[in-house]
Amino acid sequence: MLSITFVVAVLFIAMMTKSLKLQQQISDCRTEIKAVESQMEEEKERTKEIDEIKERMDTDEYVAEVAREKLGLVKDNEIVFKEEEK
Repeated sequence: MLSITFVVAVLFIAMMTKSLKLQQQISDCRTEIKAVESQMEEEKERTKEIDEIKERMDTDEYVAEVAREKLGLVKDNEIVFKEEEK
């Protein structure tokens, strides 16, 4: 009877130890899930910003702006004033 009680106690202790380890793993996984969800939200916001920039780049106004700034192009009826270089 004493040996059965001892075996049951050892099994109980082993199960409790394993249970505590599993609880810690569950807690770690939940923390990781929250971090990944937060990262996903950041990436969704970034994707939204990129889509907005892409939509803006498809407009005629953006093309005209880039042509003026980067290429120095002007419209037919515009007069360009340049500053003298010193």
